[in-house]
Amino acid sequence: MRRSLRLPIVLLIVSLLGLLLLGLAGQHYRLFERAWFNMKVWLHPAEQAIGLDRYQVVLEAKVIEGLDDDISALTFDPDRNSLFTVTNQRSELIELSLDGRILRRIALIGFGDPEAVEYIAPDTYVITDEREQRLIKVHLDDDTRFLDAQDAEQLTLGIGLNGNKGFEGLAYDSAGKRLFVAKERDPMLIYEVHGFPHYKEERHYSVHVVQNQRRDARLFVRDLSSLQFDERSGHLLALSDESQLVLELDVDGRPISSMSLRKGFQGLSKSVPQAEGIAMDDEGAIYLVSEPNLFYVFRRPD
Repeated sequence: MRRSLRLPIVLLIVSLLGLLLLGLAGQHYRLFERAWFNMKVWLHPAEQAIGLDRYQVVLEAKVIEGLDDDISALTFDPDRNSLFTVTNQRSELIELSLDGRILRRIALIGFGDPEAVEYIAPDTYVITDEREQRLIKVHLDDDTRFLDAQDAEQLTLGIGLNGNKGFEGLAYDSAGKRLFVAKERDPMLIYEVHGFPHYKEERHYSVHVVQNQRRDARLFVRDLSSLQFDERSGHLLALSDESQLVLELDVDGRPISSMSLRKGFQGLSKSVPQAEGIAMDDEGAIYLVSEPNLFYVFRRPD
């Protein structure tokens, strides 16, 4: 009798442990929140959304030829109609064509651990130093061959310093003059920096940093790799490498659409291995870079 009772009890214990592990995994990877979000979007799609779920890959995993170091981050320059990225071991600022070809390379001197670059205005960019949490404003022209951080305007925030879990992404709102700065994780945050970079005509200026805790709590992703601000809608795109997801946040910071970077979604034949940078051009095309130096383009069908 006792032996006949042991097996059901053991099975019950194993089942409960399995359910517990599944629950912990679901909480760890934010799977329950993601599933709930997908259901809400399916039932009530946002009318003003960019509609990331409708994007399809048109250029997949193209190898960026000529690079030995992995690239990180991406930004679109509307004046040059090109993209810029950075490498952080042998530090360089690299200009790319819209189909992923290297156009030129610019050495970065004294930038520490550059992880992100963002177009601000014609010939003006901000580059981050992840470990020291520095924001470095640089000027670039057609003849620039190197950039020295000592010659640049800099801002060090030093908020919650955490090694290489620092500033991982940038986005800029030119109308609101807000620089969005993503802290990768531990904790995962998006800061809004007002007053940097400033312009020469602004004789008197102050820098202040704003954090939207409600928005950050809604981010059901594991980390933040890159940001993109869409000037037309006022929405922010947040890229997560670990969650293999791009989230669209509305003007109130609420997630309203998403784009999966896993195999079988958006027309992808393989999952994006390690997404590091996202950018959007004036026509709404989305560009993505992933380690090891892979280039992607996504477009929304008309």
